[in-house]
Amino acid sequence: MTAKLGGLPGMRGIDHIGFTVPNLDEAVAFFVDVIGCEAFYELGPFQSNDNWMRTHLNVDPRAVMRRLRFLRCANGSNFEIFEYEAARQRREQPQNSDVGGHHLALYVDDMDAAVAYLQARGVHIQGEPTFRTTGPSAGQSWVYFLTPWGMQMELVSYPGGKGYERDTDRRLWHPVFPDR
Repeated sequence: MTAKLGGLPGMRGIDHIGFTVPNLDEAVAFFVDVIGCEAFYELGPFQSNDNWMRTHLNVDPRAVMRRLRFLRCANGSNFEIFEYEAARQRREQPQNSDVGGHHLALYVDDMDAAVAYLQARGVHIQGEPTFRTTGPSAGQSWVYFLTPWGMQMELVSYPGGKGYERDTDRRLWHPVFPDR
């Protein structure tokens, strides 16, 4: 499926999601050893004595991108994980309510098994899974959890589909059925 008429020419979908972590080795170990992603190549360091970093990446001109690593996590977008060093670098994680707040959601087939797995590995689960029984998300369960460095992630599951599917033949992308 390509972009709708009038959209970005040739757009096929999301290639990767990039995010910055305080320690690349810790993040890669978490995503590989706990989540089950596959690590691919690493690049870096990158820095510049002119304004290249500001012009191209919108960071402090003297910022140093120590390293970056690409990972694949089953079906869906790849991750590009960065480790930066910069003057006035903010090190606290944004909350979902902050501008720029975000979370990464991982689809799982069995919510209870996934939660138990993460708990057995010492991962902080934020509350209990929520199950939606009405509305467009009916049939979906979800729960947030935190990475070791405090980034919010989510487990989501809707093996029987979502409520909105009763009213349309259109579908959101689904990692279990990537060709739909």
